[in-house]
Amino acid sequence: MTDGKRALSLAGLTADVLRISDLYAAEHNIDRDRDWALLKLQEELGELTAEHLRLTGRARGTPDASALGDEAADVLGMLLLYCDRAGIDLETAMQRKWLHWLEPR
Repeated sequence: MTDGKRALSLAGLTADVLRISDLYAAEHNIDRDRDWALLKLQEELGELTAEHLRLTGRARGTPDASALGDEAADVLGMLLLYCDRAGIDLETAMQRKWLHWLEPR
């Protein structure tokens, strides 16, 4: 890519998110116990919902479309962390649950 952005793969994105999470946890002394990633995923989904409500005029605050994207990125990042910790192969699960519908019958 010429604009300085890297091409993303699910495996590469997961590896990057895991490294960033490790750095963040070390810097802020966060104990990421067994259920931490799931609880954080729920928190981020709540923040995404709050931004959606602001953008659709159903909550107080100043709407910010870039904040909606930021919160969506947080949800995806935490989902990748959760799947890693839970031993979920997300690519296999997506193939089994969703992508098989695109295959010829």
